[in-house]
Amino acid sequence: MKNKIIVGFAALLMIVSCNSDEKVLNTLADYNNSMEATGYHFGDKLQLPKDVLDYAESITVSFGDKETTDLTIDPKYFTLGDNAVTFKIKTKSGKIIESDATINIYSKKDEQNINYEIVAEYPHDPANFVQGFQMEGDLIYESDGQNGASRLIAYKLGETTPVKEVKQEDTVFSEGSTIVGDKVYQLTWQNKIGFVYNKSDFKQLSQFAYPDVIGEGWGITYDNKNLIVSDGSKNLYFLNPQNPSKVTKYISVAGSKNIYDQLNELEYYQGYVYANVWHQPIILKIDPKNGEVVGKFDFTNITKPFTDADTENTLNGIAFKGNNMLVTGKKWSKIYEVAIK
Repeated sequence: MKNKIIVGFAALLMIVSCNSDEKVLNTLADYNNSMEATGYHFGDKLQLPKDVLDYAESITVSFGDKETTDLTIDPKYFTLGDNAVTFKIKTKSGKIIESDATINIYSKKDEQNINYEIVAEYPHDPANFVQGFQMEGDLIYESDGQNGASRLIAYKLGETTPVKEVKQEDTVFSEGSTIVGDKVYQLTWQNKIGFVYNKSDFKQLSQFAYPDVIGEGWGITYDNKNLIVSDGSKNLYFLNPQNPSKVTKYISVAGSKNIYDQLNELEYYQGYVYANVWHQPIILKIDPKNGEVVGKFDFTNITKPFTDADTENTLNGIAFKGNNMLVTGKKWSKIYEVAIK
C-alpha cells in the first residue's frame, strides 16, 4: 500500500511538473508573439516575463550555430530582420524545455523618403527581360533573363540595338550582372553558376559555382573590393572577385519598421547599395556596413503603366549617369533618368 502511495505521489508530481512546464512555455510564447510586430533594436534586452525567469535556472538563446545566455540583442548573435531562434530553459529541477520563436530586429533610424524628378526618357527594347543593368561611359550593360532568351548585351544609351552581345544556352536563365575592371560578372537564376567575360568583346573567360549558402542568383554589384550578391532573401552576400565561390561576410537588410526580402537587382554607388525589391515599385538605399535601409525611392507612378499591363513587368534596373539615376524594368519600353533631390 505504501509503495502505491509513493508511486501515486510521484505520478502527481510529474503531472504538476508537466503542467508547470507547459504554462511557462505558453507564457514565453505569448510574450514572443506580442513582440514580433514591435520588434527590437540592437542593444535592447529581452524583457522575459517574471514567471519564466523565476522558473528557470538558466536560459539559452540559440540562433543557427550560435548560442548565448545573454538576453541582450547583440549583433554578434543576431542579424537585422527576422531571426529564427530557440529558447532553451533549464528548469530548477534540472529539466530542459524548449520553445521556438522569431525575433524581429529593426534599424533604430527611420528610412528617409527620397524625392526625385524625371529629367529624361530613353528608348528601351520591350522584349528585354531585364535582370542586370549598369552604365559605363556611354554604354548600357544589360543582362536579360528567361530560358531561351538569356544573354548579356551592351548598347548606347538612347539606342536599342546591341553593339555587342553573348547569348546563353537555352537551359540557362540569366540574372544580375556587374562590371569589375575589364571583366563582366553575370549570375544565373537556378543553374548555380556565374560567368565571367572579357568586357571588351564578351568572350567568356571562366565560370564559377555559387557558395553553398546561395541557393539562387538574383542581383550582383561591385563595391570596388567585393562582389555583393542577392539571392531573393533579406541577405546580401560579399564575395571575393578572385574566388567568388566563397562568402567573406553577409549582412541582412531591414528598415525601422519593415523587414525587406526578395532583394533583386543591385547597384553600388558612392558608399551605398541600391536594391530593387521584387514586385514592389521601390528602390532601397542600404548601408553596406550593417544592412540598415537609410532611404527609399517610391517609383509607383513610373512603374504602374508597365505592371498594369503585366504584373511580371516589374521595376528591375538601377544604374547611375553622373549623379542621376537611371531606372528601367522587365520588358519596359523606356529608361528613365531621374535627378535625386
